[in-house]
Amino acid sequence: MISERKEKTILRLSFVAGLAFALVELIFAIYSHSQSALTDAVYDASELVFIALLLFLTPLFHKPVSEKHPYGYFQLESIFLIVKGVMMLSVTLGVVVEVIESALSGGNLQVSLFQLCLGAASVVIYIIMRRVNKNSASPTVEAELMGWRLDIGYSLGMSLAFFASSFLVKTPLAFIAPYFDQIIAVLVMVFMLPESVKMLWSSVRDIFLFSPDEELVEQIKQICTESMENYAFSPVFFDITRTGRHLWVAVYFKVSSATLAVKQLKKATEEVNQKISSQLEECTCELILAP
Repeated sequence: MISERKEKTILRLSFVAGLAFALVELIFAIYSHSQSALTDAVYDASELVFIALLLFLTPLFHKPVSEKHPYGYFQLESIFLIVKGVMMLSVTLGVVVEVIESALSGGNLQVSLFQLCLGAASVVIYIIMRRVNKNSASPTVEAELMGWRLDIGYSLGMSLAFFASSFLVKTPLAFIAPYFDQIIAVLVMVFMLPESVKMLWSSVRDIFLFSPDEELVEQIKQICTESMENYAFSPVFFDITRTGRHLWVAVYFKVSSATLAVKQLKKATEEVNQKISSQLEECTCELILAP
């Protein structure tokens, strides 16, 4: 499980890097009168507000559950991830529009070189964040990493589109040159759009307390069933819910005997939770005797 301190460190790194990028893009937009650079600066500035709010709210995501907040504050995180998902989805579609516009205008070498530098810097930031975030289960941090992957795809895609078009003009493949920017736009959309949609849909499912994907459900069922068989418990129904970064598992079971020892139920519950925790982060499991 990622610690609150490590999560804040990653978000601060993303904030500082985003602030630097926004300032550089604004300065370049003023100097070159580039509309795409100005759009990037505006988006990065709006992203800074989002990250600042997350830094303020991060301690809530690590608070234990209580009677007043039975699901903690994990659903609040899901709401923010939906906002993040919509932002990234719109930016992904914006990438396609801007690259096509670049193609129609014949491209701009200055802007392409600038985007290449931003892309290279984004790769460095992403690698640092990925290493700090190693072996964690924070949806917020994963959303930030996805945002940086989108920045990398956008910057390098814009740069590659211009340079490749210029190179193809001098080859037998010159007939492809007028369409190469559009090809890059389609590729960016193909690689980025499904990931953005997946994160957005996952957050929506969490808000409405839907069960997670089938693969994870089957994994949980297998872990619980194997442990409960040692106590002659027969699972009859699994209630599995994800809220933000946390999984809630309630297993309704039956026993063949007429009685059930409280000590045995407690031991079985501890064993199931121990096995699940060793394979899945942020998961709570409860065993409930079915009527």
